[in-house]
Amino acid sequence: MKLDRMLGILTMLLQNNRISAPTLAEKFEVSRRTISRDIDSLCQARIPIVTQQGGNGGISIAEGYRLDKSVLTTNELSSMIAALKGLGTVSEKVQIERMLDKLSANKDTVVSLRESIVIDLASHYKGSLTKKIEMTKQAIYENKLIEFDYYYEKGEIHRRIEPYFIAFQWTAWYVFGFCLERQDWRLFKLARLWKLEQCHESFTPREIPPEKRDFNTQFTDHLRLTALFDSSAKYQLIESYGPDCFSETEDGRLLLKIGYTNRDYTINWLLGFGDKVKVLEPADLAEEIRRIAKNIVASYE
Repeated sequence: MKLDRMLGILTMLLQNNRISAPTLAEKFEVSRRTISRDIDSLCQARIPIVTQQGGNGGISIAEGYRLDKSVLTTNELSSMIAALKGLGTVSEKVQIERMLDKLSANKDTVVSLRESIVIDLASHYKGSLTKKIEMTKQAIYENKLIEFDYYYEKGEIHRRIEPYFIAFQWTAWYVFGFCLERQDWRLFKLARLWKLEQCHESFTPREIPPEKRDFNTQFTDHLRLTALFDSSAKYQLIESYGPDCFSETEDGRLLLKIGYTNRDYTINWLLGFGDKVKVLEPADLAEEIRRIAKNIVASYE
């Protein structure tokens, strides 16, 4: 924390002509004595810091020692701040605010960046997600095992893994690690992961095979779907697969031909269209949807 605080102090001094010790103490939530020790450490690192007493006094950096404003352009700052704001939705607030303050201390540079991009990576379950991410990050840094209950289409399981990465892909958060039960690399969706605990046992990091680092290889579109949709579903198809994903038939219906990975997810997606879709291929998928539809009707009789 001391190094992080000293970098924050240095950044504020670089972008302000003069700043008082009480202001720094309040900003970093420490005592004035701690700020004085930090200033001494910066001086020992040969940073030319000048202190002045009196009503107009304060702490400053010697004239001529200034941050080159060409290091980051406004567009680059905009991208960084937008990314940090998005990360802030699933991280500890104080840390993100401190980093944002470091980047935006010069208000004239970033005045146009306010609310230009809004990124929310947390969705509606922010509280539990933030705790999961912070706990998993800590376990990764300390090389500690984690264990949890996991819910998926086949039921509920308990897993212990060596965590290596937290990833945001396919609109969801995942933890990537080595599963001790399966003795293989696995991705676990954080939304399905509960009763997370950090174990006391440590682990020696393994070498991750290059093919396992590419998470997209775990979701290949090797299965093919052909389906006819009512024209009213056009916007939903475009939302999912883009405007070129279908062709229009003579009767105005939309013919969709795509690859898919997860059979259960695809069935649920198709059922969401109700009677506005008819599956042509594969035949077993069409039959499965027919069976589910019959069961739905039977449950209302």
